[in-house]
Amino acid sequence: MNVSNRIQTAELDWEFVDGIEIPISKQFGDVYFSKDNGLLETRHVFLNGNDLSERLANLKEFEYFSVGETGFGTGLNILALWQLWQQVRPNNQSHLHAISVEKFPLSKADLIRALNVWDELKPLADQLIEQYPLPIAGCHRLTFPKERFSIDLWLGDAQEIFPSMAKTKAVNAWFLDGFAPSCNPDMWEQNVLNNIVRLSDYGTTFASFSVAGILKRGLKAHGIDISRPRGFGHKREMLKAVWKLSETNEEQSQLKQIDSLGLGTEQQHIAIVGAGIAGLTAAWAFAARGHQVTLYEQTEALSGASGNPLALLNPKLCPIEQSHEHLMTLSWQHALNFYKNFKAFRPLQIQQIALKNADELLDLVNQYPAQVVTNSTNLLDTNYSSILLTEAGSVSPHQLRDEILQHPLIALKIAHVKALVPFENKVQLHADNEVIAEADHVVVCCARESAALFESYPQLKPIRGQVSWVNNTIAPLRLNEAYSYGGYCMQLDASQMILGASFYPNREDQDVLIEDHVHNFELIHSVFPKYAEKLPSPSTWQGRASIRAQSLDYFPLVGKMLENSRISTFAGLGSKGFLFAPLCSEILVALMLGEACPVPDRLLQKLNPQRFQKKVKPKKPYFKP
Repeated sequence: MNVSNRIQTAELDWEFVDGIEIPISKQFGDVYFSKDNGLLETRHVFLNGNDLSERLANLKEFEYFSVGETGFGTGLNILALWQLWQQVRPNNQSHLHAISVEKFPLSKADLIRALNVWDELKPLADQLIEQYPLPIAGCHRLTFPKERFSIDLWLGDAQEIFPSMAKTKAVNAWFLDGFAPSCNPDMWEQNVLNNIVRLSDYGTTFASFSVAGILKRGLKAHGIDISRPRGFGHKREMLKAVWKLSETNEEQSQLKQIDSLGLGTEQQHIAIVGAGIAGLTAAWAFAARGHQVTLYEQTEALSGASGNPLALLNPKLCPIEQSHEHLMTLSWQHALNFYKNFKAFRPLQIQQIALKNADELLDLVNQYPAQVVTNSTNLLDTNYSSILLTEAGSVSPHQLRDEILQHPLIALKIAHVKALVPFENKVQLHADNEVIAEADHVVVCCARESAALFESYPQLKPIRGQVSWVNNTIAPLRLNEAYSYGGYCMQLDASQMILGASFYPNREDQDVLIEDHVHNFELIHSVFPKYAEKLPSPSTWQGRASIRAQSLDYFPLVGKMLENSRISTFAGLGSKGFLFAPLCSEILVALMLGEACPVPDRLLQKLNPQRFQKKVKPKKPYFKP
């Protein structure tokens, strides 16, 4: 996917029409919405054109409905859809999800100005603006759990994005929007339309203000029925289409296959084996959708590598042209949005020291938006250059654990699960000589111990890591800053600083060692010698050692271990568990329950646990059930 070095925001002119300020694209020379009344046009063309009032009102319990859009623009269509959802949604656990693509997103300031026109949409517009993403290519998931509504906003060229999307759930309705074909022909190319149809299924509907020949011919070529009802205002026609399900193609319907699994119609019971950060964030993702979750852990939650006193969200950003499918960059943006909903989160900035490949790190300032990465003046004396990552944070793991376990749909059970057995469309969990539970789906999140529950499992190598913490009341750092230099340091609280972390592949010992404290001291001393000399001797330091689990290709394992199985895994996060876990949990839910996936297909395949071996089965119990 050839994405330009930087997402360019829209360049606008503004025109007053009957006292209303209308934004006009300089790039395309067209208005963003009708001068007659953009909101009424949206309702007429896209909402009524897809019969959404009736379809949304009739959603079943836990049913998931998705709407795709070809141009986000000012967000007017999505806000009108959201408003309709508020008016007609049933009082159940159904969910509405929107997917939209935008090559030239409005700046936040221009978005606010454009949406000021619609007073009745202001409560929704304010929520959208609060989560409006940075202008960085890729998928940005915006979630509004109290509304049972979410948005995937993909920034980039539609010609490149639509082919990259994974089809984990067919889109139910499409807003074929964008500037007029004469102004923006690329949006209406056959390649875009073919992939829109690929992402659809029988029963999908389509609506557009345009009745251009390329659009009509493209839909008809796929067997989609088209009509041309009255358009809005002075427009004689609009397009309305439906991909009808016939007897001959009924067997091929993906929608029917999803329904046959019972998904989207009833609450699921999810069993998660392992209560580290992977298990906890996965539990939250399922519970947020109204499903019942039970976490199983041998001793206590966060007993493994996730149980350090503090976790730093410190991404190694990629060159900007790779951002659309770079797991760490996508995870960093999603993680900040996720953790800010918890008291355990602390926003901060990170001074990233350029030790190796300094030019590559320093050049990120020229690639990323200025509000994300800037040049920095070192606050601690050092001979190395650095950049300042202003959008970052830390998490208090145990506080986060406690907040997640307070969710009414999440329960923690102390038990050693020794086998998983599929049984009558369920999965039985076995411990010792008994069946302790049955679940609709099971997720195995036990790091390297995950292998014990399968006949074969991708290799995860152990990496020993020890963090240290030390009293430094003499020279405490500010609570809103951290330093990254191969290791890292930041304030644990007002009186203690945490430093880390040692990194020893293929070691499994977990004793706290003085030599690891010395290692952490030498790391900080090599970069900030004057500051390090103010610290007490490493012999007085405290610490915690744990074992991280890393896959052979450094990508986590996320997804089903066997096709059509109700058993999945989520492991191999290495030293970036808190960074990767929130986004990977959303991917996991998409794969297990049939929802839209927030990453491109190429990245999704890199996470597939079946990439290492094709035949993986649950381990048989050592007794006959």
